[in-house]
Amino acid sequence: MTQENRSRSRGYRDVVPSPTTPSEDYESEGQRLDASRRAIEDRVAMSAPMPMTNVAGVETAEAEDERCMGLALEEARRAEAGGEVPVGAVVVLDGRLIGRGHNRVIATADPTAHAEIVALREAAKTVGNYRLAGAELFATVEPCPMCCGAVLNARVARVVFGAADPKAGAARTLYRLLDDARLNHQVAVVAGVRSVECGALLSEFFQKKRS
Repeated sequence: MTQENRSRSRGYRDVVPSPTTPSEDYESEGQRLDASRRAIEDRVAMSAPMPMTNVAGVETAEAEDERCMGLALEEARRAEAGGEVPVGAVVVLDGRLIGRGHNRVIATADPTAHAEIVALREAAKTVGNYRLAGAELFATVEPCPMCCGAVLNARVARVVFGAADPKAGAARTLYRLLDDARLNHQVAVVAGVRSVECGALLSEFFQKKRS
């Protein structure tokens, strides 16, 4: 299924398909993104595919999102095991897992080491390009302004998140940075995938901290 068809088929939640608009600044989208896409396809073809089919051999868009969110939840549990706030993220391109990460701000003494940033860094290394054209980011919690900025700079095509963040959510709750028409790239957003599980991880973590 092509990226366009996949985006169109995902009408079951808060989906906002927003195609990339031509850049009018120093970025030449027609040339730079096409070249980036070709380079990414060559490199990602060498990575291990992520199983995406069910028993019947057909995977619905919703089930695929939930499966990928399950991988992000695994990362969130790794964060919790390390004493970090349990947030996880993965990056998928053409059915292949190319990046994964969890919160590591304490372990690395790095305020930018959010799960989404860690996953995006690994994905960029995997494909050998800071542009991740056509990629999808799955995060257990709504990305903050910093992470949304990284998503836009990486030219990610789609973001799927679980629990909303009333304090820092910049994809839907406080801001809508990913589909702001004033910027030179927009991202399709899906909210609420496995939100109960994602939110429960956070609630239980902070309850333990307070007890």
